[in-house]
Amino acid sequence: MSVPLNQINNYLDHLESEKNYSPLTIKSYQRQLKTALEDCKDDAKKGWQALDIHHFRGLLARWHQAGLTPRSIHQRLSALRGLYNHLMREKQAEANPLAILKAPKMARKLPRDIEIDEIFHLLDNMPKGSAIEIRDHAMLELFYSSGLRLAELAALDLFNIDFSDQSVQVVGKGNKTRRSPVGDKALTALKNWLQVREATADLEESAIFVSQRGSRLSHRSIQARLKYWGKRLGLSTPIHPHKIRHSFATHMLESSGDLRAVQELLGHANLSTTQIYTHLDFQHLAKIYDKAHPRAHKKKS
Repeated sequence: MSVPLNQINNYLDHLESEKNYSPLTIKSYQRQLKTALEDCKDDAKKGWQALDIHHFRGLLARWHQAGLTPRSIHQRLSALRGLYNHLMREKQAEANPLAILKAPKMARKLPRDIEIDEIFHLLDNMPKGSAIEIRDHAMLELFYSSGLRLAELAALDLFNIDFSDQSVQVVGKGNKTRRSPVGDKALTALKNWLQVREATADLEESAIFVSQRGSRLSHRSIQARLKYWGKRLGLSTPIHPHKIRHSFATHMLESSGDLRAVQELLGHANLSTTQIYTHLDFQHLAKIYDKAHPRAHKKKS
């Protein structure tokens, strides 16, 4: 095609030298650009300036009709947008025709929830001999008990726990404050941790969960501890805070079916956000259907 190949190579060199992209990522960009530009070679005979948003809208439609997945389309458009931005910086293109082009929405990928048996195995079999083990057990119990986000748990201060009404006050997204119930198991684990916390925490430290150095436990440290316990106790998949939050939401919905209540517990502003947690295993749905639908019962032979 008439589009100069050296301009594409210069862009790929830019990704490697200035953006520090990995060789695999650069190879992926190269492949996406080659395919995308090959698809519009007839329109590109006059160079970059001949390609406008109308050409790329038609290209988008052809990719969609050809059965290309939204993720693949996103990858191609991302590579093309980056190329055009580079060409504009190099004064080789006047505008980026893809700047306002919207790609099809991708399905939101959710983490696989942890089975209830695995959650119980994890929480019931954690050793509680050292202060660190007691702390980690309290964190995991609270994560699953209240469905907290990582940032919410890390930011908790001593005054946020109310043992009298069995609740925790958290500051969620948008600095919105909510109060969430805390179960008996988590409350007991928190009490055990608070009994040994003073020996570790700095005198003026208000954080509930502190490191061995006495300061507030970081996000990365919390993630690392969860991953450690999941691996040590033989869980089938790696454990991270959002996976536990997702499991909390899924298990609550399976047991109660109350979407509005789970919305409040998770601190979601919109119900549509909570609805992404309602993906239930088909076998589970089939069992509910067979049990509940008046015309679904199979006749006994």
